[in-house]
Amino acid sequence: MKISARNQFDGHVQALTRGPVNTEVVVDTREGDRLVAVVTTASVDALGLGDGTPVLAIVKAPWVVLARDDAALPDGPGLATGFSARNRLYGVVEQIEAGRVNTEVVLALPGGTQVCAVVSREAALALGLTPGMPACALIKASHVLLARLEG
Repeated sequence: MKISARNQFDGHVQALTRGPVNTEVVVDTREGDRLVAVVTTASVDALGLGDGTPVLAIVKAPWVVLARDDAALPDGPGLATGFSARNRLYGVVEQIEAGRVNTEVVLALPGGTQVCAVVSREAALALGLTPGMPACALIKASHVLLARLEG
């Protein structure tokens, strides 16, 4: 399978919390990161997802929100901390490619995974991101797509 989404995380289902409409799926990646996806329960059933199922978690680069690592992001999920994005991946800015409208920023995570974000040029400038600077990728659980891997 070839897809255009830049962020692809190889892993396995660690836990499921089923609901009548949506299911929360916790994915542990091979590199030691954890992502939470919220997908329809019908999709979970169609994919045959269960504990340990190998999956590919997919996130388009424009769906990644960036924050400076020093931006006082409390640990933990959810609204109680002022952010609705369940997924927070901390890393270091590895590469910046500024365009006329948007800027592509690549973060290197401690386990070796790269996360690509596409943000407005103005946002990138306002954040003052530079290579080597700590930063955080924020990803809403509803922006994580899942594909079942065979094997």
